[in-house]
Amino acid sequence: MFTKNFALLVLGQASSLFGNYILRLALSMYVMEATGSAAVFAGLLSIATVPTILLSPLGGILADRTDRRKIMVALDALTGTVVLCAAVILSGKNAIVVIGLLLVILSVFGAFETPTVQACIPQMLEGDNIIKGNAVVNQVASISYLIAPLLGGILYAAWGLKPVMYASVVCFFLTALFECFIKLGYQPRDYQGNVWSMVKDDFFNSICFIAKERSDIMKMLILAALSRFFVMGIMLVGLPFIVRTVLGLDAKYYGGAESALAVATILGSIAAGLLTRKLKFGRLAFVLAAIGICIIPAGAVFLFQSGAVIRYAVNIVAFCGMQVAISIFSIFAVAMIQQSTPDYLIGKVMAYTSVITMCAQPVGQMVYGFLFDEFREAVYLVLIPTGIIVCLIGLLSTGFFKRMEEFS
Repeated sequence: MFTKNFALLVLGQASSLFGNYILRLALSMYVMEATGSAAVFAGLLSIATVPTILLSPLGGILADRTDRRKIMVALDALTGTVVLCAAVILSGKNAIVVIGLLLVILSVFGAFETPTVQACIPQMLEGDNIIKGNAVVNQVASISYLIAPLLGGILYAAWGLKPVMYASVVCFFLTALFECFIKLGYQPRDYQGNVWSMVKDDFFNSICFIAKERSDIMKMLILAALSRFFVMGIMLVGLPFIVRTVLGLDAKYYGGAESALAVATILGSIAAGLLTRKLKFGRLAFVLAAIGICIIPAGAVFLFQSGAVIRYAVNIVAFCGMQVAISIFSIFAVAMIQQSTPDYLIGKVMAYTSVITMCAQPVGQMVYGFLFDEFREAVYLVLIPTGIIVCLIGLLSTGFFKRMEEFS
């Protein structure tokens, strides 16, 4: 599996993700210190996701029409250049404007880079190695997420924002350097017509493919969106709310919970790689059901008389189990989509995957934010029904996954 191409891609992803994580941590800390409001940075992040959602389909078309290696090299070099320029012109007077523009530009670049990287994996690997490759990339992302905030926080506390930005610039240029040595086959596709008609035709052809020719891919995207809706709503809204508000525990407990979830993500990625030959696509329904089963104890513990620490421990175990299961499900689901899609469409289909899951997440956060506020005295009324619903979705999708296994 670890060919020269894939090894270079993994090293590049490690460097790029590390640079992204330390940069976003430093930017968030700076904005919160400058404004005294976490909502300002949250608002900037929300605005910055709009270009990614709108431009990802175009990014998928570009990934299928041009040399993917050149796209990755150009985007990472441009990212490093833009962050460097932002660091140079940043000052106390223009900081919020510069940071806002920087986040939007990074979001635009992300719309083109994500589908390109995801399209490269099935081009570099084949068969079961596609699942293992996705697992490795997921592990790299999880490890970076675990380590980068700690080091980024230390760097920011010691030297401030600009040195962290310069460190991220080095990471992005290093990524571009790794990608320069990747060798991917590329055959230009001729098209008779202008650019706009090409974009329109590519867009409609890809939609037709997933909606009619391979409607099972559309169903898989819907299942992925549903899982994202429930899991991210519970994870990103429910966990901090339960730890800080319901249980009344301090920040160190929440920090411990975040670290535990990061470790669980890594373990889930490792498990996905180890289960490549043992876990067939037809059994993904049970993995999806397992996500729901893990949620139920998190709510059930509030039905009994127990201390805050015991409830905290049960919730951590339950949420970590859920995180392991969702990591395995996501890796296999993405691999299934990649294996079912021809190379000339893979970039566009991967772009739709990102867009659909990206849209489902904020909706889930808003819905669960409202639910947890309404049932703050009885959070089990949110957690237990959610677990049952997810479990039922998994069990009802058994036939679908078996058909997908037969087709693949």
